[in-house]
Amino acid sequence: MYVPPAFREEDLPAIHRVMQEARLVQLVTGGPDGLMATPLPMLLAAGEGEQGVLYGHVARANPHWRTPVAGEALAIFMGPDAYVTPSWYASKQRDGKVVPTWNYIAVHAYGPVEFFDDAERLLRVVSGLTEHHESNRETPWAVSDAPADYIAAMLRGIVGVRLPITRIDAKRKMSQNRVPEDRAGVAAGLAASDDPGDRAAARAMPE
Repeated sequence: MYVPPAFREEDLPAIHRVMQEARLVQLVTGGPDGLMATPLPMLLAAGEGEQGVLYGHVARANPHWRTPVAGEALAIFMGPDAYVTPSWYASKQRDGKVVPTWNYIAVHAYGPVEFFDDAERLLRVVSGLTEHHESNRETPWAVSDAPADYIAAMLRGIVGVRLPITRIDAKRKMSQNRVPEDRAGVAAGLAASDDPGDRAAARAMPE
């Protein structure tokens, strides 16, 4: 990912927050027949290793886990994003030298991927993912709410994913390259939008 210095995010806790808040991740690997990608939720174990370890699972019927992987895998996390109209820039009124752009936050995490089918490890992964995504519900559902034999059968239908992170490219493109009055115009425009994604992008902008 191309990351100009103005948009580079290097604060690991901030990067981890983006990863933890992402709802769906793209897992990409290269193999004998080219690239393969699988969308899946992934759980970040921030305290494992220097930069964290990612966990998830894919369907056993998915050929992705059976395909030999060349080099590292890539997990793509997307934060808030939004279209930015030039109409929000104060500088538009001065000289008209403005064009549209897109504001977004993205994290690319790389590392060697491992696929596994050990039932105990799989149960820890699905339990962790469930707890993470149920945490904001008034009455969270837990894996233990389902019959144990049913869960055991479900686990036989998936394969676990483990990706220790070896390097990260993180980009926070939120109008930092614009003058303060232009940034203020973008933030106000996004905050006033009916689109919840636009409003999330407004909250992610620097003050």
